[in-house]
Amino acid sequence: MLRPEKMCRVSVTGSKRVMEPVIEAVHDLEMLHVTEYDGSWDGFEPGDPAEGADEASDQLVTVRALESILDVDDADAGPTRLVTDEALEEDLEAVRTKVTELDDRRDDVRDDLREVEDRIGTMEPFVRLGIDLDLLRGYDTLAVTVGEGDDDEIEDALDDSDIDAYRVFDEDGVVAVFARAEEGELQDALVGATFSALAVPEGDGDPTEYLEELNHRKQQLESKLDTVENELDELRLDYAGFLLAAEEKLTIEVQKAEAPLTFATTENAFIAEGWIPDEQYEPFEQQVDSAVGEATDVEKLEIAEYDSDGHVRSHEEIESGGEGGSGGESDTADAPAADDTDDQPETAVADGGHPTSASGLVTMGDSNPPVIQDNPGPARPFEALVEVVNRPKYGEFDPTVAFFLTFPAFFGFMIGDLGYGLLYFLLGYGLYSRASGDVLKSLGGVTMWAGGFTALFGVLYGEVFGLHTISDVVWPMLGFKGAPIHKGLQPHYGEYAIAWLTISLLAGVVHLSVGWLFDFIENLSHGLWDAITESGSWLLMMFGLWAWVFSGANGAAPDFLYGAEEGIFAGHPFALGFTGLPAFDLFTIPGLGAPFSAWLGVFLVGFVLLGFADPIELVEFLNVFVNVLSYTRLAAVLLAKAGMAFVVNLLFFGAYEHDGEWHFLINHGPEYAIGNYGAESVIFPGLMHAGIAGVVGGLLVLVLGHILVLVLGVTSAGLQGVRLEYVEFFGKFFEGGGTKYTPFGYERTYTTDD
Repeated sequence: MLRPEKMCRVSVTGSKRVMEPVIEAVHDLEMLHVTEYDGSWDGFEPGDPAEGADEASDQLVTVRALESILDVDDADAGPTRLVTDEALEEDLEAVRTKVTELDDRRDDVRDDLREVEDRIGTMEPFVRLGIDLDLLRGYDTLAVTVGEGDDDEIEDALDDSDIDAYRVFDEDGVVAVFARAEEGELQDALVGATFSALAVPEGDGDPTEYLEELNHRKQQLESKLDTVENELDELRLDYAGFLLAAEEKLTIEVQKAEAPLTFATTENAFIAEGWIPDEQYEPFEQQVDSAVGEATDVEKLEIAEYDSDGHVRSHEEIESGGEGGSGGESDTADAPAADDTDDQPETAVADGGHPTSASGLVTMGDSNPPVIQDNPGPARPFEALVEVVNRPKYGEFDPTVAFFLTFPAFFGFMIGDLGYGLLYFLLGYGLYSRASGDVLKSLGGVTMWAGGFTALFGVLYGEVFGLHTISDVVWPMLGFKGAPIHKGLQPHYGEYAIAWLTISLLAGVVHLSVGWLFDFIENLSHGLWDAITESGSWLLMMFGLWAWVFSGANGAAPDFLYGAEEGIFAGHPFALGFTGLPAFDLFTIPGLGAPFSAWLGVFLVGFVLLGFADPIELVEFLNVFVNVLSYTRLAAVLLAKAGMAFVVNLLFFGAYEHDGEWHFLINHGPEYAIGNYGAESVIFPGLMHAGIAGVVGGLLVLVLGHILVLVLGVTSAGLQGVRLEYVEFFGKFFEGGGTKYTPFGYERTYTTDD
């Protein structure tokens, strides 16, 4: 559960005459994650693609190009179908001809339409100017320029120039200048003015008539474009299912045809190698042997477990024992690592044999096992969130289960409302049940879990959409005075806010301890000393420092963390009898006059051990303090979200205060509170008590306000919870970088092979 599935390395060896049926059998099984041959064995070369591979690849490119042109998607597939080679050859060419012709026509129409739109854009300023086009060119003694600019600046510039006669026409920011001067002289005169010249379009007469003609031409082209696109859409409806099926068929053919490129081959034999889940080896061996017969040899080469650095921690090297690779197993945990083959001599072998290393382990190079995450069903949606950081390596802990156990609890604790929780759950269920992609389905599953915990904490807090209905009605019906816990927003329950702050710190200590404990176990593969110095050091520093804080920190720690005579800590609502840790002062520090606690001694031991592991990391020793403090965001978001929901309800219902408790004016008006507790008890009278206009405006505030709180719950509680997982927790032990398990094969969706 905390480790990926155990993988074994297998090889399939045989004569080239049976290579094709072997490829067919292995492809149908969809088990073997193929290791690509790296060319390191003497006497072996990578294989050649099968006959027809180039033709299938070209056809596949054509099919995908046609799908792109027609904008084909999965929803257009229709029922599964059988696509024969003859149908593929004939129908594909027919579809290609039709689609290419229409696509070329569409491109031509689009080009013409762009040209017309450009001409319309060019003509519009001249329409605003209102001067016939033939009057703006063709003079012998006059220079004419047209553009957009400031006519006052233009006239000032012309007055300051050597031009003695000119005329400026201005309409709606478009300026035409006529001057008795050379063309270059006029342009020089306008350099200092705000003026952007425009090219005079071809044509004579009124530009408005030209614009009308261009707009008419634009409408014609748009109609043609619609016609072509409708024809293409009809082709999409007619051939989308065929194209998707053809793509699937050709993809499978190309996979099979190019498979020999990953094999090690001689003139007459081949070796294919890869990884499969260890528990699937026997069915894999049996089905390959059943499909091909005695012309092949399936062997299990090793069962491997790797540490986080990719080195073999332990493996069983399997001794060849005859047909099918059966034989005895010997424990060779001290054998060289599979990726340490540089120093292992290899020898060429006769056709059909195996090259062997000094340890007897046959491998195709530096191939670490792929990763199949092995998590229980409820935790699997969280794999997508883990992979946002990275896929776990084969030999390191998979944090998915820890993520599953903590993130929904963090989220539910921070929002803690039955109404919001049910909405989150329904939104998650909708996404999970309707989304087609694995990532979106996973996010839906995560949202369902987060919503469930939010509803659970909402019942414990006694709140539904920020109202205290459950606390005031449901819990008393069950024989309780009220909800068992409170968020701490109301003055009467203010001690809960202090309690949640302290519990957030304790949750941080526990959460980080688990992370460093995982790292400790990982480092045990390098030796006990490495585990103690690299991971145990951080645990000692964290426990030492925070034990000192919870013992009072020589009086520097807040009172609510230690020293209470009742409850866990001073002012806390939970009476568990714990009053802080003893200080265990050993001596007084000379010069400072402050006592030295044994807890600080534990911290210093961890500090020294860390120095043995990596002195550079000593500069980060305060992380054990800062990282735990980061968890106070749990209590902060809890109070912030409670405050937002309270304000939304306050504006609509109104509320009054009595004995430190806030009561919404749901069944009573403000006069009830004034008559019983005085005018000063009313916090806000509420829009629902302010007439029809107040009710209408208040309902808008109520609905939009709760929607805002719902959305901000994701962006605050969600992101803060994820941050604690990614930054604080994962950073202690998780590196990632594992290889995805991609077995050779294809899951048919649009075709059938029968």
